[in-house]
Amino acid sequence: MHLETPENKSALSEINGINQPDSISDAVAKQIQQFRRKQPSANELITTIIKGDKIALSRAITLIESTNIKHLEKANEVIQGCLPYANNSVRIGITGVPGVGKSTFIEAFGKHLTSLGKKVAVLAVDPSSSISHGSILGDKTRMEELVKDENAFIRPSASGDSLGGVARKTREAIILCEACGFDTIIIETVGVGQSETAVHSMVDFFLLLKIAGAGDELQGIKRGIMEMADTIVINKADGDNISKAKLAKTEFNRALHLFPAKKSGWIPKVTTCSAITKEGINDVWKIISDYFDLAKENQYFQNKRQEQNQFWMMETINEQLKTHFYNHPDIISLLEQNKKAVQNNEISPFAAAKILLENYYK
Repeated sequence: MHLETPENKSALSEINGINQPDSISDAVAKQIQQFRRKQPSANELITTIIKGDKIALSRAITLIESTNIKHLEKANEVIQGCLPYANNSVRIGITGVPGVGKSTFIEAFGKHLTSLGKKVAVLAVDPSSSISHGSILGDKTRMEELVKDENAFIRPSASGDSLGGVARKTREAIILCEACGFDTIIIETVGVGQSETAVHSMVDFFLLLKIAGAGDELQGIKRGIMEMADTIVINKADGDNISKAKLAKTEFNRALHLFPAKKSGWIPKVTTCSAITKEGINDVWKIISDYFDLAKENQYFQNKRQEQNQFWMMETINEQLKTHFYNHPDIISLLEQNKKAVQNNEISPFAAAKILLENYYK
């Protein structure tokens, strides 16, 4: 038997060190745990949101974003309680291709609005990975000045599997922000291109950010997202890019004349700005204000809100049916069985879907 002596002691051996003192007392730890376990009731959330509490607003948005079917009833109760205090804002959707400078523009634009006495809520939608299903949610980091503004609230959310670059619960989050006293709601979308139509169905004004040199006039007259825009803003009009931005403005103005007239009676405008130098930011707000003056005067603003409410009632029905289906205890086990059967070509996808639906409606 080989005995380990000081001379042949392994370098991997450990020696007893000095015990470190507890970094936190047991009493404080229990207090923190109790605080975390305690969930505010729906009435408590409603009361504190109406008082303008941003922490309560964040907790309520987390609640409505939950996919847990147990949270659905409480979330609906919070939304219903906040509804009488909502609809007192203007809703602005901002989109553009990745790299156009959406976050930088929104920060400059948001700071301009708060300087005018506005209360601004930014609902930023981050793209979710189709592989890991994760999101960076880094908009608060990008908007480091706006996030410190007392009259601003920034909430990043993952897009999940929602088509169109808008989070599944963005519509409900708008209601909560309005009840919390925010009079200007900005929705920053993923910027996925011409499929991005969902944002148009929940905002009053649709702003499309572009950069010079991203395409010719034919690119500008493509149907889809261009046709929905109420104004086009050529961003990054600074330094050597000013002349290119002015040229792009002229080209987009020509392209917009080829589109049919809007129901609102509004003629879309094109302008340039620099989110870095803040040049042209005030002009953007002037255009948006002119639009709202016209839309409210001819009743288009109210009519569009009513149409949107009907649309989102139908969307909510579809979403809740889908959520209830996938959380049904019988369907959860049966779904896995049918997935394997479809993968092994033992049954067609259509027949498997029929079996699942028949079991759900039993």
